[in-house]
Amino acid sequence: MEKKFIAPSELPINEDGSVFHLHVRPGQLARKIILVGDPGRVTTVAKHFDEVECDVQSREFHTITGTYHGKRISCVSTGIGCDNIDIVMTELDALVNVDFETRQVKDDITQLEIVRIGTSGGLQPNTPVGAFVCSVRSIGFDGVLNFYAGRNVVCDLPMEYAFREHMAWSGTMCAPVVYAVHADEELVERIAADDMVRGITVVGNGFYGPQGRDVRIAPADFNQNAKIESFEYDGLHITNYEMESSAVAGLSKLMGHKATTVCMIIANRLDGEINTSYKNTIDDLIQTVLDRL
Repeated sequence: MEKKFIAPSELPINEDGSVFHLHVRPGQLARKIILVGDPGRVTTVAKHFDEVECDVQSREFHTITGTYHGKRISCVSTGIGCDNIDIVMTELDALVNVDFETRQVKDDITQLEIVRIGTSGGLQPNTPVGAFVCSVRSIGFDGVLNFYAGRNVVCDLPMEYAFREHMAWSGTMCAPVVYAVHADEELVERIAADDMVRGITVVGNGFYGPQGRDVRIAPADFNQNAKIESFEYDGLHITNYEMESSAVAGLSKLMGHKATTVCMIIANRLDGEINTSYKNTIDDLIQTVLDRL
């Protein structure tokens, strides 16, 4: 059977041989990857490296590959939102699994280990400001995974149905695009160990209205967060809001990679508290992930 040819319009490659958005070349990417939202946080992670192999920056995408205690690790910034995760995950996968010369998928597929380190808003009493939360499952409001064949194979369809029924949204809300997906179990066990809160993460397709915030325009469902906080499935509660974990987990499953998300809680929506100086303390979470990845 003839291999599929991936046209330049489908996977753009720059003149220097780097992938279009990340500007990273094959061989520069490690198999262990930390994703962060903030490009500046890549430098924060890389300061722990024993050696730095490459440092590439393009737009909001900043990549540093180096070694940490003998492990080769890449840290890549994604910017905010699942639309950017779609770009980053596709290009990371292409860097290891597509031959850029022939534009064909390689015979031997490389599996990546991906941990997203982020910040998040807590939704339960056991997720106070400063807590570390590991996303065992994610419920995405973003809809990204619905544009890919095979989404039903990797999603938890009964959980999706239960969540839609629980929320009782009208047709104008995002119930039709909601999807539920599990993180990689082995990676969760390794990264979360016995000292992180485990739960379900809701992924907003925005920061304000989609997460129930009321600034100048009222949210469409004033009871959204109360309903989310009361949802329970398989003994798990929704622990936090963030904006990327569903696409990270879902696309990883479709591509055959291992992934999970860990977040430091910087705001608790129940008591209205927020720590805007979290950058001074997130280094503890970074160190933990580096040791366990």
